Amino acid sequence: MGLSITPLPLSMTGAALRAAVLEAVVLAGHLLLYPTGLLDERPAPADADTTSDAPPETRGQRPPVLLLHGFTDNRSVFVLLRRALGADGRRRVETYNYSPFTRDLRVTARHLARRVEELCERGGQDRVDLVGHSLGGLVARYYVQRLGGDARVRTLVTLGTPHSGTRVAPFMDAHPLVRQMRPESEVLAELGAPSPGCRTRMVAFWSEFDGLMAPTGTARIEHPDLDATNVQVTGIGHLALPVHPAVITAVRRALDGPVSDATAPTAAPVAAPTASDAPSHASRTTPATTGANGANGANGSTGTEGRGLAI
Repeated sequence: MGLSITPLPLSMTGAALRAAVLEAVVLAGHLLLYPTGLLDERPAPADADTTSDAPPETRGQRPPVLLLHGFTDNRSVFVLLRRALGADGRRRVETYNYSPFTRDLRVTARHLARRVEELCERGGQDRVDLVGHSLGGLVARYYVQRLGGDARVRTLVTLGTPHSGTRVAPFMDAHPLVRQMRPESEVLAELGAPSPGCRTRMVAFWSEFDGLMAPTGTARIEHPDLDATNVQVTGIGHLALPVHPAVITAVRRALDGPVSDATAPTAAPVAAPTASDAPSHASRTTPATTGANGANGANGSTGTEGRGLAI
């Protein structure tokens, strides 16, 4: 099934224009912030407060969250999301800057595995949550599925991640990382292989206005062995996914509890599914907080897929 986030009930043309304007504004702001994220952050001590408003007895009640940026980006993209996730002081939120010279996401996934172990040891936790934007989500998923990361990762949230590969910008195929994000790549073949018993819950946000996903539905997770929920976002482009208030609220609620509760304040009602919309995934399907079950929101996608909601 699929989820939809619809900030305003606009026509397709109006929504596309709105998404394009928002992308331009976000890009301008991100270019200003980009230099602030070039250096790796210094991990906070285990007893450090993430907010002065949280009472001592509630600090660290939830698994820590590690944020992974996308291709050629850095941790500055998560300024707003990080603040929101750590606002109540009940979870530690950190970012992971991988090298902009990375040539193989599998190597980065192994580095991520060490970073997760270090975070668990430092915070005294057995499990963590991961949030990945674009390529960062693919790195995190490879760690979960292929490197045993499901033993450590409770929930993986991806934002505009090419789970089935993207064909955008064919002139960039000279870059090894770009080739790994193509539909026919060896990496995606590995992720498509059976993953029985995977213990990580996954939530994938995707948008029909994501200009870096070709086709747009490629940002959905469709795998028979994975406990996945696909969230469709309307009126939001690729760069805006980590900063849009509705998406941030949905991500926070997805990490706070069952993904069926991950509806934003602007959530639109979800139409009840028809027989053709019924999910083929073996996992349970839960109703959204709007009071209706999510419908299959794939753009012509086929195959087995997880449950979903609408925001």
